[in-house]
Amino acid sequence: MSPETTIDLEKAKEHFAKVMQEQIRRVSNISKSGEWLDYSKLKKITIGIAGGDGIGPIISRETMRVLNILIDEEISSGKLQLKQIEGLTLENRIKQLKPVPDEVMEELKACNVLLKGPTTTPEAGSGVPNIESANIAIRKAFDLFANVRPVRVPSQGIDWVFFRENTEGEYVLGSQGIMVAPDIAVDFKVISRPGAERIVRLAFEYAKRTSRNKVTVVTKANVIKTTDGLFLETARQVAKDFPDVQWDSWYIDVFSAKLIDEKRRREFKVVVLPNLYGDIITDEAAEFQGGVGTAGSANIGKRYAMFEAIHGSAPRMVREGRGEYADPSSLMRAAAMMLEHIGYTEKAIKLNKALDICTQYEAKLKITGRPDGATAHDFADYVIATITDPRLNVKWDSYQKNPPN
Repeated sequence: MSPETTIDLEKAKEHFAKVMQEQIRRVSNISKSGEWLDYSKLKKITIGIAGGDGIGPIISRETMRVLNILIDEEISSGKLQLKQIEGLTLENRIKQLKPVPDEVMEELKACNVLLKGPTTTPEAGSGVPNIESANIAIRKAFDLFANVRPVRVPSQGIDWVFFRENTEGEYVLGSQGIMVAPDIAVDFKVISRPGAERIVRLAFEYAKRTSRNKVTVVTKANVIKTTDGLFLETARQVAKDFPDVQWDSWYIDVFSAKLIDEKRRREFKVVVLPNLYGDIITDEAAEFQGGVGTAGSANIGKRYAMFEAIHGSAPRMVREGRGEYADPSSLMRAAAMMLEHIGYTEKAIKLNKALDICTQYEAKLKITGRPDGATAHDFADYVIATITDPRLNVKWDSYQKNPPN
C-alpha cells in the first residue's frame, strides 16, 4: 500500500455500525423464538424436497425413491406428504439476485421440514453476482441455530455427534466484509452469549439424554480471545447445570490433529463448536466414514428444520458428464435424521441400518464418482432391496457383533 492511499474510516465506521445494528436485532430476537414445535401434534407433516443444483437433483431423486418405499403407508394415510420444491437452482437465484427467491421461500414456509440437495454459492471474483449462500439464508430465515452432524464407524470405535453453531461466527457476516482501502480487506466474526448458550445447552442435553455423558468444547480461545473466549466461558456456565455430564475443552488445531489419533479419538462423544470450525472439522470427520459424500446433517431450530448432505454441489462432476455417478448416501443419511426428528424413529433406524450394511458392512456396490463405479440409481436400488429384506435386523445385528475390518 502506497503512502498516498487514503482509508475512508468514516465509510468503514458507517458500514460497521449498520452490520452491528442488524446483529443486535438478531440477538434480541433469540429470546423471542418461542417453544419447540411438537410434531406429534400435527395432523399432517409436510416434507419439502428441494433438489438444489449440480448433483443435488440427482441425489434428491434417488433419496425420494427410497423414502417413498420406506414411508409408503404414512404417505397413503395422509400423515406425511412429500412436496417437491423447484426454483432453488443457481440459475434462478442469480436471475433474481437472491439467495432464495421469494416464491421459493414461501413454499419452504408452507412445509414443516426441508430435505435439501446441495446448492452452489458463487465465490468472489468468479464473475457471477455475489449472492449469499442459500443455506445461510434459510438458516437465518428459520433461525436454524444447530447444525448436527453424526459420524459413525463401528470398526474403529468412532461414534461422534457434532453440534456446530449455525447462525453466528464468520459465516453469518461472510458477505458483509469491507475493503477499507484498496489493499486492506476486513471481515467480521460475531458470537453472542444467547447464541452460544443455546447450542452448548442443546449439546449437553443430547449427551445426557443419550447417556453419552461427555461433551467436548472446541474453540481457539487462546488466540481469538473475545469471540471464542465468550463461547468457552458460556460453556463453562452451562456445564454447571449438567453435573453428571463430563466435559473438556480443546483448541481447534490440536483437536483436528487428535481426530486422527487412534487412541484419543475414541474418547470423543459429543462435540460442540462455533460455525467455521464446525464446518471444517465435520468434513474431516466424515472422511473416516467414507468421505463427505456419506455424511448427512441436520439444521435445527425450534419451529423448523432442514436436512441436507454436508458436501457441495460438485458442478465439475456435472460438467464432465459424471453426475449420475454421485453418491446419494449423504442425503439418505440426512433423510434418516429427518425421520427421527419428526418422530418416526423406527423408520430412521431401519434406514440407517440399511445404509450401514450398504456402505460399511457388505458394500456390494462401490461408488467412485466415475463410470468404473455404481450409479446413484444403482445404489438406491441396493438400499431399497436392503430395506425390504426381512433379514435386515438379523444381518445388521451380526455385523455389530463381528464388524468387518
